[in-house]
Amino acid sequence: MVLKIRHPAPEFTAQAVVDGEFKTVSLKDYRGKYVAVVDGEFKTVSLKDYRGKYVVLFFYPLDFTIMCPTEIIAFSEKAKAFRQIGCEVLGCSTNSRYSHLAWINTPREKGGLGQVHIPLLADYNKEIVRAYNVVMEEGEDAGAALRGAFIIDREGILRQMTVNDLPVGRNVDEILRLVEAFQFVDEHGEVCPANWKKGDAGIKMP
Repeated sequence: MVLKIRHPAPEFTAQAVVDGEFKTVSLKDYRGKYVAVVDGEFKTVSLKDYRGKYVVLFFYPLDFTIMCPTEIIAFSEKAKAFRQIGCEVLGCSTNSRYSHLAWINTPREKGGLGQVHIPLLADYNKEIVRAYNVVMEEGEDAGAALRGAFIIDREGILRQMTVNDLPVGRNVDEILRLVEAFQFVDEHGEVCPANWKKGDAGIKMP
């Protein structure tokens, strides 16, 4: 599948850990079923559940690693700021839901995540990572996800995507800025110049 900006983002339904429970999270047209950890619970998660909101979907390689928790915790600590502008953040890796839950239930001082405020999707069968073209297909990291980040708008349209090699993490503040910029464009019909930040003026198109 070729991902294209201004085209619909691949849909999915996944189980997630949410607030310590298993729940379902869904993305409408992608037919697989997945689990995410949301607030410590298993839940099924679907992208269609977030219609009317912006979504940041980010992928990370593996649970119980050294660098991944720095990103997940950074996104979790900014979750309130994203929600204040009508944006939800979803994390995803190819680990099982039980691995996610065990990682969340492990204290940070012992290498765990501790409590997080965003759903973690379990893409154990690798359907979501393949739909978003972020799976490592060969080498010692085969099966893990690259550090992809995707901004999806209120209509389910993909607006921005970046993919990092495994050694380099994302800047969460920059991703928040990008969401704010796309929302500004949606609302005002103006474009955002280099280094635009919330509160700055846009440029009117001729």
